[in-house]
Amino acid sequence: MDRDEALTRLAGARVARLATVRPDGRPHVIPVTFAVVGGNVVTSVDHKPKTTRDLQRLANIEANGFGSVLADHYDEDWEWLWWVRVDGRASIHDEGEVYVGGIEALVEKYPQYRERRPDGPLITISQDRVISWESTS
Repeated sequence: MDRDEALTRLAGARVARLATVRPDGRPHVIPVTFAVVGGNVVTSVDHKPKTTRDLQRLANIEANGFGSVLADHYDEDWEWLWWVRVDGRASIHDEGEVYVGGIEALVEKYPQYRERRPDGPLITISQDRVISWESTS
């Protein structure tokens, strides 16, 4: 699939996995809600229960500055399988235009956020590299 189709599939996925690297080099992967905004993939720390607001993903980004987002589609008919991964620079936003635009995109994509908007930091991953695969190619 070409880059445009890959980004369209990514944008339509409901959940993705955010991968970051801990300061000691170990991987850290978590499921996230997300949106595609311009040249970035965005996700936010939201109100879902967490043991702390001092989250590993934020510490990893502060220490390393890179991240990957992977979304996929699974089907029992393996002719319909696909995945898309975006690798890039990761940054954290607590305010400003990028923050507001990212939160708005998440609210638009997920009805649950219309009732309770994400109120934590916004993470952006730039689209430095887009890699995709599909079984029907």
